[in-house]
Amino acid sequence: MLTGYSFFRSVLSFTCKRSCQESISQTLARSPFSTYSKLSAFPSFYTTPSHSYSWCCPFSTSLHLRHCSPLLCSLFHSSRPTTLMDLKDVLEILEQLAPLSLAESWDNVGLLVEPIKGRPIRTILLTNDLTDSVMSEAEAMNCDLIISYHPPLFRPIKRLVSKDWKQRLAIRAITAGIAVFSPHTAWDSVKGGVNDWLVGGVGSGKVSVLSQALGSAPQIHQLEFTARSQEELNTIMAELQGTKSGVSLQHNAVRSESGGYLVTLLCPDLALTPSVQTLLRHAAPSQSLSILQTQKPPLPGHGQGRLSVLDESITVATAIQRMKSHLGLNHLRLALGTQRNLESTVSTVAVCAGSGGSVLNGVKADLYITGEMSHHEVLDAVASGCSVILSDHSNSERGFLSVVKERLKVRLSDTVTVALSQADRDPLEVV
Repeated sequence: MLTGYSFFRSVLSFTCKRSCQESISQTLARSPFSTYSKLSAFPSFYTTPSHSYSWCCPFSTSLHLRHCSPLLCSLFHSSRPTTLMDLKDVLEILEQLAPLSLAESWDNVGLLVEPIKGRPIRTILLTNDLTDSVMSEAEAMNCDLIISYHPPLFRPIKRLVSKDWKQRLAIRAITAGIAVFSPHTAWDSVKGGVNDWLVGGVGSGKVSVLSQALGSAPQIHQLEFTARSQEELNTIMAELQGTKSGVSLQHNAVRSESGGYLVTLLCPDLALTPSVQTLLRHAAPSQSLSILQTQKPPLPGHGQGRLSVLDESITVATAIQRMKSHLGLNHLRLALGTQRNLESTVSTVAVCAGSGGSVLNGVKADLYITGEMSHHEVLDAVASGCSVILSDHSNSERGFLSVVKERLKVRLSDTVTVALSQADRDPLEVV
């Protein structure tokens, strides 16, 4: 796969005459590849613009290709790899798009069904829900991998029997040799994911995260204690480093006015229990020991729900029309806030894909947008003066699959076909 502006400069220096090289360099600096070279270190759905690898000899109209070698032209025409990809390769790309560590702790994400016999991944089917009809669709197209936004297997199971419809789907997938992967709340949380797509349907604005995601690094504890002398400190630290945890501990010791030492020790979860047991065997540390749990660092832009302060205020009626268009729906459900009407001004919008009541609860905004909320959650929002738009659960999520399809296409080998399920739909409809 092409790797950006710096790679092209090195190729250009060997394939172009100086005058043409300068022109191409100037064009590349204005191209999507210049964006690619400045990517964030943390993976997200924003990592690569959807058009970054879709060029088709872009210089044909602005530059004189007669000065360039055939190699340069072939590079622009073959920007996607052509090698076969296995399941591991595809899972690595999915992890780059949205790390599973971003998923909620209660969720069941990742590879849910793995075929016994590995085979190249040639066809991927995207669906919001894996149902019997979607599975039949996957079987008919000889699908190799189903990416189901909602996990078809969620709660622990003790047996696999065909009378349970979810277990039956797993049996059918195994029988057909189809892998099943679910990202669910990892796609909700990641920057550029489902919630950013959903809030973008209302209009541009300054967007912030409602429930901040934290880093996935192991939990660190800060242990503070005193040592009466340098000799005692050396003995304690030697014992701590010799514990069976096998973890190297960092510490800082500051000499006190009394001649002893105030010690701060950073201790990961794995080493906490043996470290505390070691310290309690010594008189001074056992009498002065305190344990603090340090907070994991926040991941800017990642988390559940979004709040947008719109660049330009709109009316409730306009918000409804925009969301109908964005979600591809003819009908939405609306609850007007107290003393609000269709012409009331909307300056702030809070969204949460799926079932958003718990995330949106208490958020100050003119409008809530989500798939579903309970009756009493709607009443609480209305009483606070906030209007509510409900689309039904999966309708607030399904449209994002088209975005995923395009983002996968530019990362996968051209031997892989990505298809959107035609059988997938929300189980509720207006009649």
